[in-house]
Amino acid sequence: MIQIAIVEDITRIAEALKAKILLSPDFKLKFIAPNGAEIIQLLEQDHNVDVIIMDINMPVMNGIEATTLISQRWPQIKIVMSSVFDDEQNLFDAMMAGACGYLLKDEVPQKIHRSIFEALEGGMPMSAMIAKKALQLIRRSAPIEQEKSSIDYHLTERETEVLEQLSKGLTYDQIAENLFISYGTVRKHVENIYRKLGVNNRTGAIDTAQKGGIL
Repeated sequence: MIQIAIVEDITRIAEALKAKILLSPDFKLKFIAPNGAEIIQLLEQDHNVDVIIMDINMPVMNGIEATTLISQRWPQIKIVMSSVFDDEQNLFDAMMAGACGYLLKDEVPQKIHRSIFEALEGGMPMSAMIAKKALQLIRRSAPIEQEKSSIDYHLTERETEVLEQLSKGLTYDQIAENLFISYGTVRKHVENIYRKLGVNNRTGAIDTAQKGGIL
């Protein structure tokens, strides 16, 4: 069962989104929070959440700020922004904060369901209008640097997840908690990562992974 959280300060909109999500038997609603600060408090108590549907403009802590903090502390959680705003600044800020997708609030249930699956599969789900804005941003941006060379270090999926968490500066204890594995298992994965990358510390692993196109 895919665990979903909704962060939305307008109760009517939150309930409408809840109804759309629960039309699919694949999803379970774990939390509804009225602002970014409250969802972070809930995650500190139980971070077993797969996808967060995050509003942008909220009191106490907005969605961009919350996305930044959640992406740093629990990078395994996918965040899809949900907003009435389709302006480029919100889109840019959301992506820079760590969101993996951006939907307008009037999307139909089927689009929301597909977007959740797409986010979990590593994609970047977007409403059609948002995707057009994203393309415009890319076209106007400065020339893209030469692509990183992609090197196959034969990391397993779990080792790649641990490496991503290491790159966020998380401790072994935090990584174990995030991925629901033991401290000893984290240490073993890290040893394997270092051996495969040919390094002997976290900094070297992150640098090699970035140059090799892993991160």
